[in-house]
Amino acid sequence: MTMAMAMASSASCTVSFRNSFGLNKPSDLGFVSSQLSGLRICCPKFPTPPVTASPSFPAPLPIVAKRVCPFTGKKSNRANKVSFSNHKTKKLQFVNLQYKRIWWEAGKRFVKLRLSTKALKTIEKNGLDAVAKKAGIDLRKK
Repeated sequence: MTMAMAMASSASCTVSFRNSFGLNKPSDLGFVSSQLSGLRICCPKFPTPPVTASPSFPAPLPIVAKRVCPFTGKKSNRANKVSFSNHKTKKLQFVNLQYKRIWWEAGKRFVKLRLSTKALKTIEKNGLDAVAKKAGIDLRKK
């Protein structure tokens, strides 16, 4: 068997494979790499069905608030945890955020806020309206 005959037989095999799945162009085929042996396995691209919420799948989890103080802008700090042997591993130092109900004099009501203890001290010193105005926070929404 000559090289030309071998090429012709393999080309006809791929054409018949493509035609059996209704694929005409080589771009219609997707190639997947096998993780075990590193071989390329040819498989046709089929359209994926749209993802819809169904009763069998749970609803997506709620969005969790970031660990950032809205008044001061304080956020977590990346630091090194240093062991006795001076081995350094990365860790996060989080902000001391607290949920507090603070009396808002202009609105004549309590406002529930999640703020850092530094912001709480600043609010006690300067007042809630002044600190919220400086930070650009609208207290009427909360």
